Amino acid sequence: MEREAYEIALEDYDLSGPSLYQEERWQSYFARLREEAPVHYCRESPHGPYWSVTTHDLIKAVDTNHRDFSSALGVSIQDEKALPTPGDIDVQNFISMDPPRHDEQRRSVAPATAPSNLANLEPVIRNRVVEILESLPVGETFNWVDRVSIELTASMLAVLFDFPHEDRRQLVHWSDVATRAQQITADDGMLDQHNANMEELQQCGLRFYELWFERASQPPKSDLISMLAHGEATRNMHEDPGLFLGNILLLIIGGNDTTRNSISGGVVALNEYPDEYRKLREDHSLVSKMVPEMIRWQTPVVHMRRQATRDIELGGQQISEGDKVLMWYLSGNRDEKVFKDADRFIVDRPNARNHLSFGFGIHRCMGNRLAELQLRVLWEEILKRFENIEVVGEVERMPSNFIRGIASVPVRLG
Repeated sequence: MEREAYEIALEDYDLSGPSLYQEERWQSYFARLREEAPVHYCRESPHGPYWSVTTHDLIKAVDTNHRDFSSALGVSIQDEKALPTPGDIDVQNFISMDPPRHDEQRRSVAPATAPSNLANLEPVIRNRVVEILESLPVGETFNWVDRVSIELTASMLAVLFDFPHEDRRQLVHWSDVATRAQQITADDGMLDQHNANMEELQQCGLRFYELWFERASQPPKSDLISMLAHGEATRNMHEDPGLFLGNILLLIIGGNDTTRNSISGGVVALNEYPDEYRKLREDHSLVSKMVPEMIRWQTPVVHMRRQATRDIELGGQQISEGDKVLMWYLSGNRDEKVFKDADRFIVDRPNARNHLSFGFGIHRCMGNRLAELQLRVLWEEILKRFENIEVVGEVERMPSNFIRGIASVPVRLG
């Protein structure tokens, strides 16, 4: 696997292939780029030419410079305008905006993850975690992703949106559909699948329009839809179908992918490094240190994209105005100059919080504290109940260059 990365000429590198991440072949490619070409130009890919930024310091430099590196044309490598959209509407969201519009939109929903609201959410999360864990079969093989990772994140999404609990899995489904659509290009022969995805997302939009008008007619509450419906900058958002659907999908995906895949990846990591699992079992107080390390090691969002707003030098390379620039968070989180033994999972890593998984600057993940809270509560309750969670089969990963998703982790509790 390592030899493969060094047999290809650097000028021929294209890191956009989803199989690279599904098959876990990415490590040596990024290691070589960090060492030899931390700012690398790919002349040709299914998504057009792009720059790769792969070291921790340079990724952070791009992420914190929204003036020279804009989000307005999208945050994934895919050129979304090349494909049909749901109902042919122009889908937008605040993560794909620059100030001041970005700030106004984000401000409306920020209170949902404020410390005071998280304090109210913790007992809700703990009760749900206990219900999930108490329902698990001991001594039998089951899919951890389905029974725990998806179930917990679906429940929390339902709470955040005040969405019917019995329909919670629909939120995860829409998140998966939107993420899957990121991997389809205009020329890869999958337009039928893309159109089916768009029909699904239209249904998502219609369902949330119903909720919007319901909440708008009621006094303000603490759920995300009510906050948007009553927010000064967002109360008319429903008049723009593209903006409405885009922001709803952003909040669903943001509430689903980071936590869900870190829950799954954490179990995989502890099984790959049994000495670290033993250390955790012997000292439960390490949970709070382990949570950011799980998020670093898993890195749920593989990359984020920006567009250069002017000619600019970065890492000794000249980037031209309009060039597509990819920040590979997955690579930055394995940068040995920042994280010693970066490929190892270490439950008490002292600087794990320096990870890039939540981003930096104005686009830093709004739900980062909520994600950490869910992971902390989950592992506190796991350690009270189970001596061991053993991975007993092959881990199945999703084919995506954007979300580092895990579809199946067969486990047995002991």
